[in-house]
Amino acid sequence: MTDVMTGVVHYALEPRAVELRQKPVPAIGEDQVLLQVGAVGVCGSDVHQYHNSQSWPVRVPVVLGHEFCGTVAQVGARVKGFREGDRVVSETAANICGECLLCRTGNYNLCPKRSGFGAGTDGAMANYVCAPARCLHHIPDNLPFERAALTEPCCVAYNAVAVKSSIRPGDTVVVIGPGPIGLLCTEMARIAGARNLIVAGTTQDASRLEVARALRATHTVDVQATNMLEFIKGISDGLGADVVIDAAGASAALKTALEIVRPGGHITKVGWGPQPLNFSLDPLVQKAVCLQGSFSHTFENWEKVVAMLAAKQINLDPVISQVAALDRWKECFDGMHSGKYVKAVLRPN
Repeated sequence: MTDVMTGVVHYALEPRAVELRQKPVPAIGEDQVLLQVGAVGVCGSDVHQYHNSQSWPVRVPVVLGHEFCGTVAQVGARVKGFREGDRVVSETAANICGECLLCRTGNYNLCPKRSGFGAGTDGAMANYVCAPARCLHHIPDNLPFERAALTEPCCVAYNAVAVKSSIRPGDTVVVIGPGPIGLLCTEMARIAGARNLIVAGTTQDASRLEVARALRATHTVDVQATNMLEFIKGISDGLGADVVIDAAGASAALKTALEIVRPGGHITKVGWGPQPLNFSLDPLVQKAVCLQGSFSHTFENWEKVVAMLAAKQINLDPVISQVAALDRWKECFDGMHSGKYVKAVLRPN
């Protein structure tokens, strides 16, 4: 192993301030491991940071990449349960306090001091990454790295759909926003037994709506050309959707969700969006709707999803659009920004 590596570095809080740079291979602490990165997914948040349009704090310079897996190259003196050569996938909570009520009850994803890889701590778009052993999960030999790299977004979707929502077989479920998370939420809703499974996007989302159909969504809708309320009533029992997953984040998506959800129904909001609402929340009260936020994931989510991926229960084939070497990072970022790619995966080594 050399002392120097290559990484995709976000170096300033300015648009397109991202480049390949040479960096020292990180030194590990007693409770950490050094991973030789097997694969790292490109997330929409990486693309946002590339365009400096993020709505979260970023410590620059920082290596991007938080959806990653790899092979253990070194282990710290106090690490137990992992050894050199193990194939693992890593969670994203690079730093947590470990002492607050949330951490001590397993909800460390909500720790007020949490910071993640690729924003507050160097991430995995590099040959090597340093990770706390508490973040790691073993993965079997039959799970390829390029698929294992999508464990994190699958966990986001699993938490939103299988934990924070309540979907029963036969339900009418609408997913608003066919980005990677929305499409993976679609897959989780299918697995949960949704009867009518509708994915809604804009005219620009045509190619991603095709992916939704490949994931066996029963209907796809262009919200710019369709009266969503009439459409949903027409294919359900006339009352609206049982569950709506807002994976778009824009204020208009939540407004639509409130219009199409049935009385006593459920909305889970997993998409980020910094805009003010600029509309009334009276339908939330009038319909007695449950509005639930969903953020990140927990240890149990990861154990469930790794097992599902290993069993090929989750269909990732339509979602992974490109697998490329690290030096093609810009092509992958631009492809995801334009909608050409649903999900790109980088192989640094």
